[in-house]
Amino acid sequence: MSKEKIILVGGGGHCKSCLDIIYSSEIFDVVGIVDVKEKIGERVLDSKIIACDDDIPSLIGPDISFLITIGFIRSCEVRVKIFEYLISLGAKIATVISPYAVVSDYSKIGHGTIVMHHSVVNADAVIGSNCIINTKALIEHDAVIGDQCHISTGAIINGGVYVGAKSFVGSGTVTKQYISIPENSFIKASSLVTGK
Repeated sequence: MSKEKIILVGGGGHCKSCLDIIYSSEIFDVVGIVDVKEKIGERVLDSKIIACDDDIPSLIGPDISFLITIGFIRSCEVRVKIFEYLISLGAKIATVISPYAVVSDYSKIGHGTIVMHHSVVNADAVIGSNCIINTKALIEHDAVIGDQCHISTGAIINGGVYVGAKSFVGSGTVTKQYISIPENSFIKASSLVTGK
């Protein structure tokens, strides 16, 4: 069975973690990485930076998928802008799930989302598009994660929690069950979120 060709957009630290997942999944063949023009020809792990943002339209094709591998800590603005640009060009957007993650067959995961090593997504959880579910994050049953969110390393989103779009949930955060977190929220690392 032939592998799906994929191009990554963003060649920084988050890209390294994404590449590690892609290599281990054996589903994708990395064509290359898009970054700033000055870095073309450089390597990130075993993959090469082949193009810059201006070249993206020429890279679009029916057999090529894209994944945004730019991180999101303070703002998701850059990720959102590139995601919307790729969609406007008719690009195919990949969904990437680590083979070491546990993802329920009864969950739903949007396109452009990456579920990273040792994460757990439980039954009837819904995760939107262009999200990062980072290493060892737990998304419990019936939780809803809006589009363009980053659930950081080791965060625990308990059952029935709603996380609004474009929100950042910091590493080690724990939420109370069945609460609602507004859109564009920024929750610092190691927080206890009770909804009060």
